Amino acid sequence: MDSAASAAGTSTEAVPPRREADAASSRAGGLRLLLILGSLSAFGPLSLDMYLPGLPQLASGFHVSDAAVQLTLTSCLIGLALGQLVAGPMADAWGRRRPLLIGLAAYALASVLCAFAPSVETLTALRIVQGLAGGAGIVISRAVVSDLHQGVAAARFFSALMLVNGTAPILAPVIGGQLLRFTDWRGVFVALALIGCLLLTAAAFGLRETLPPAGRRRGGLGETLRGMGALLRDRAFVGYALCGGFALAAMFAYISGSSFVLQSVYGLNAQTFSFVFGGNALGIVLLGQLNRLLLRRFAVETLLRTGLLLSASGGLGLLASVLFGLGLPGVLAGLFALVSSIGLIGPNSTARAMDGHPGRIGAASALVGLLQYGVGGLAAPLVGLGGSGTALPMAVVAASFALAAALVHVALVGRRAACAPVPLPVQRTSSTAG
Repeated sequence: MDSAASAAGTSTEAVPPRREADAASSRAGGLRLLLILGSLSAFGPLSLDMYLPGLPQLASGFHVSDAAVQLTLTSCLIGLALGQLVAGPMADAWGRRRPLLIGLAAYALASVLCAFAPSVETLTALRIVQGLAGGAGIVISRAVVSDLHQGVAAARFFSALMLVNGTAPILAPVIGGQLLRFTDWRGVFVALALIGCLLLTAAAFGLRETLPPAGRRRGGLGETLRGMGALLRDRAFVGYALCGGFALAAMFAYISGSSFVLQSVYGLNAQTFSFVFGGNALGIVLLGQLNRLLLRRFAVETLLRTGLLLSASGGLGLLASVLFGLGLPGVLAGLFALVSSIGLIGPNSTARAMDGHPGRIGAASALVGLLQYGVGGLAAPLVGLGGSGTALPMAVVAASFALAAALVHVALVGRRAACAPVPLPVQRTSSTAG
């Protein structure tokens, strides 16, 4: 009996080390997935923010107006929106890896071509191509998350991604500002090409397929359009996608106008501006991680509404600071609230929009991206049309879109949204998931 007990003891003592090894391997795989997906979803901030400190230099170098230079932001946003619309359905039909790798290779090539653009018109056209390619990374990263998670678990994972992709708008303008000490704006696009090559390598060797052949959709363009039509008839889906889009548009108004406003109007140099910009982006990271913790106690809907309220308050505070001449401190406080609210709005609106669309995850992700970046693309030219030399156009556009985000949520989602906390669903796994 003692020998049996001893044998049993020996047997049970041998299991925990193996379980610990499996758990460590699982954590390493999860961290690798988080880093890759976070970096892929950061294509928007990388493409938009890294060359922001060089916009005044670009305008003077090409001898064009501020509005003409801001169109290079708009064209990239349009490309990011359309690229998601194309890559999303492709990812439903072909799987996640193939369209992703094609997009990453095309992004690196387009970035090199941007570096050698001979005119602002050529650069504007190439930025559309760069955005089209970069859109694949954004839409497919969302699709992979939804392959593996749903509901509150998806919202928490999207919040975790904020820890990675939230560092992009922090580091991008800082890196861009430092690069401008040694090179011009063309060198920034060379750096973007190198980043594209690094992400291509990481995705090729570190990201496995999460959509097996049995789960892929066939039927061609007609089936894709019918699926998207069904999603667009879903009032809640449109409401969540649009409120996220309007909130992003408010931030894009800040992105397109802040370089000129903070440097030309308030006298910051390129390096100081890059650190201010990074500080605002840090707010996105902090609220994104706070959102992840609060989801243990509060409903996704409650936190989304809190983010929309913070965004509207920041937009109105920014507008009041400009109208009443409260100076740089008031402007920076309003901008911080407006920008950091994305840490609450982004993951929660995306999770709510993406949930409940089996078989159409890629198409749903594409439409979320189209509505978000498409609406966001309206902000940059509106700020540019207001002229330079004043912060008022940026403040008016940002406040208007922030208020629109809250209003569209009330109108299209309203009281029908479930406010009770949802239990964490069982994580969906795939034998092919890395």
